Amino acid sequence: MFLQLTQYRFISLSRSLGRTLCPMMSTTRSLKSQCENLRGDPDSCSSLFIYKFQRPLIPSDFTPFKASRCVNDFDMFASVFLVILGLYCCTKESSQIQLDQPRLYGPSQALVGDIINLECEIPRSENDETILLTLYRKDDRQLGDYTLLAGEEKGTFLQVIKADHEGFYVCVASAQNNTEINETVSEAYFLRVIAPVVSAEIVYTGPAEIYEETKLELHCKVASGNHVSYDWFLNGLLVSPSPVHWIGGNRLIVTRVSSKDGGSYMCQAKNVFNETRWFTSNSSDLAITVKGLVSTPDISFTVVKEDDDSYSASITCQSERGDPPISFSLYMGDELMVRENVSERHATFSLPVVLGQHSGWLQCQARNGNQTKYSRWLPLEVVSVAGPVTVQSEYDMGNNYAVIGLRLYCKAAAGTHPRFQWYLNQRPLREQGSFFYVVDLPPEQSVLLLAVGSRSSGKYRCEVWDSFDNSTVMSSKGLYVDKEVLNRLPTLVVAVVFSCFGILIFLVLFCCLSGVVFRWKQSQQKSESSFAMDERLVVSENEMDWTEYNEDPDVAKAPREDELYQEAEASEDEWPEIQQETLDNEADEDSN
Repeated sequence: MFLQLTQYRFISLSRSLGRTLCPMMSTTRSLKSQCENLRGDPDSCSSLFIYKFQRPLIPSDFTPFKASRCVNDFDMFASVFLVILGLYCCTKESSQIQLDQPRLYGPSQALVGDIINLECEIPRSENDETILLTLYRKDDRQLGDYTLLAGEEKGTFLQVIKADHEGFYVCVASAQNNTEINETVSEAYFLRVIAPVVSAEIVYTGPAEIYEETKLELHCKVASGNHVSYDWFLNGLLVSPSPVHWIGGNRLIVTRVSSKDGGSYMCQAKNVFNETRWFTSNSSDLAITVKGLVSTPDISFTVVKEDDDSYSASITCQSERGDPPISFSLYMGDELMVRENVSERHATFSLPVVLGQHSGWLQCQARNGNQTKYSRWLPLEVVSVAGPVTVQSEYDMGNNYAVIGLRLYCKAAAGTHPRFQWYLNQRPLREQGSFFYVVDLPPEQSVLLLAVGSRSSGKYRCEVWDSFDNSTVMSSKGLYVDKEVLNRLPTLVVAVVFSCFGILIFLVLFCCLSGVVFRWKQSQQKSESSFAMDERLVVSENEMDWTEYNEDPDVAKAPREDELYQEAEASEDEWPEIQQETLDNEADEDSN
């Protein structure tokens, strides 16, 4: 059918092209004679003329070509083909007529099993020809035909819908028993067919128990149905897309599962008809168990004294998390010593040891799923406890700077597996009491936490011995603890405080005295300078020559009363000096 549709469209295109080219060809009917004049050979006029640039070319633009030359030029061949096609359609157009284009319509959607009517409508022709309407599907399948009787303009095609009826339909109108009238084809009409979903189920071929970090892929399959959308539920909750949850089509992919992805999975398939009627189908639950991967194991060992006085190491490998079964392997360097599969998170191995000898380095490996974890390296060495045993203390202060707590640390000089015991006035302290708490941190030390009070007063000491042999016990010196003594200021502190206070007072007094002395010296200097200035002023007045300020030097200036008084008070001892100064002044004047 699509081949026929292609032919119909090709013919329509040709006719349109012919309508365009025919007027152009009518203006160039003299080309044949011009061609004969150019070539002198009428047969050469059967050659093809090129049509270019959207206009008929003038005779000088036309060049006759033989068919053999057209084969070598594809563009030229296409142009020539269009020209021939247009000439054919010109002649055909003048001798044939064409029916109007029919219109095919019906519902846009239909359910499987529904009965619908597809209508093909075409206006009646003027010559009242009998018209045959034919219904085709996209796969060239003819679904029926209908003959329009006189006066009819519409044909009805009754269809019982099946799942494969979805697709494009066309209606072809043709005149019966009249080949002069061309067929016409309607526009394509699309029918959407909805098949309700039935019997959804989850398809999964993997194991029901998987480990963390692995990939989980689920498919949702329906027995029938189309245009289906899918939702996934885990333990009744909708699964949403995330960086590790990919949902597309009918698939759910968890790229790296975790413990949260374990549970019951269900898929829900659904489709809708005309946005008003929904069809759903839920699958049965699929239980997926996600097992935790083993965590990094911890390695430790204790020493056991055998009956024959030999020693062995009981080595423990333990992981905090991880679902069994777990495979534990013990390595000494690169050598595998032992391996064991257990249903718990720990395993114990035994190796012989020699006191005071380094036997090698131990490592534990734990594996489940596809993951292996490695412990730290531990030296296999056993050293007996040796002294001295020391006790150190640290204080805890309250808001009023009083000692309210005390921490005592007990350490031995050597020993890899020590055991500790605290005593108060020869009474052993076990783990926890009303005012104390014991924290053992082997092999380094043991810590005794005390609340300072009347009940905690006394003498404390610590004993240490080997955990695998208690024949040798070592004790620390006693430490006396008393609340009053702890909160009493030491003599040295008091002496330092009073010394600093005395030095401060001395510095203050020294500064004050220095200030007083400095100010007294300044006042003395000011007094001496003032006295000297007064003397200089008196001397300068006495030495001043007043005759320089008189208009007539021969006129004597009458002395003032105070000057007479000063002269009267001059002593007889000063008179020769005054007389000598007077004679000197007169001699200077005469010489001038």
